[in-house]
Amino acid sequence: MYNVFKVVNWFRLKNVEELVSEDVNAEPLTQMKVMKLLYYAQATFLVKYGQRLFDSDILAWKFGPVVAEVHDKYRGRRIIVESISYEAYQDFSTLESDKRASQVLNAVYIAFGSYSASTLMKKTHTEMPWKSTSQGAKIEDDKMKEFYKETGLDTEISEKYDHVIMRKLYEENREAMDILKYK
Repeated sequence: MYNVFKVVNWFRLKNVEELVSEDVNAEPLTQMKVMKLLYYAQATFLVKYGQRLFDSDILAWKFGPVVAEVHDKYRGRRIIVESISYEAYQDFSTLESDKRASQVLNAVYIAFGSYSASTLMKKTHTEMPWKSTSQGAKIEDDKMKEFYKETGLDTEISEKYDHVIMRKLYEENREAMDILKYK
């Protein structure tokens, strides 16, 4: 299990990677959006591996699931990718080298990273774990695990992830694939 700020740094670096790419739709990561990505990463890890990805509790707040210490660290800041420390790069590398963590984080980013913070907030507001938890209270791990297991979140995320990985492999090897196609 990781410290939540390692996971936040993974999302920050993934977003920076996207911002410097040729993706014209990439937007800087906001505090609200990282909260929702943390929520879906934790839920996916609970469903897939039966344990938490990170150590912090997720609370039901007015604007959706929140990790209080992440909120406190970035209080008053909307965008959270302005300055990236060496430690953030180390955190990214640590999580990328953990096969289970890397797969879940990349899959969650592929599945939900293109959505706005507002869209993700609205999505969480329609889902039972947040809806059935009193404002300010902890969203229980079992509640997330059971709900997302029943709704097939891990399958949905895995399918999107597999599709993107296959497309990326094809793009990286397009020339070879085209040669093989015409033989």
